[in-house]
Amino acid sequence: MTPAKTNRQLVETFFNVMWNGWSETTMREILAVDIDFRGSIGLQVSGHDGFLGYMHTIRDAFPDFHNHIEDIIATDERAVARLTYSGTHRGELLGCAPTGRRIEYAGVAMFTIAGDRIFKVWVLGDLWGLMQQLNGTDNTKAQ
Repeated sequence: MTPAKTNRQLVETFFNVMWNGWSETTMREILAVDIDFRGSIGLQVSGHDGFLGYMHTIRDAFPDFHNHIEDIIATDERAVARLTYSGTHRGELLGCAPTGRRIEYAGVAMFTIAGDRIFKVWVLGDLWGLMQQLNGTDNTKAQ
């Protein structure tokens, strides 16, 4: 298998198994010990413990958080995924008390990969659209 195909599978595992399944075991298998991660809500963490804390922040806010991969482009050292995130707001996030609202927002994740491990992830999420939904002022969808 080519490195680009392996990297594509690694990104699919990152979202479909690790995130959607909340798998700490998979996280430890595919992320470098010193992972540098910036998430879609703008928080930056490093290392397995930092990443796990980020995952807990998201899971506490959205217990049913789901990553839907729209597209992946992969090379021998990098990959980019276009995503749609969704979930039900059940816990505090970014100063917003739980609303029970269903949210959905777009994002793009950029990966640096070497030796079957992810070393760096930088995620840009539609934070404005997310905040509008959390605050009940969602004007992002066409009428």
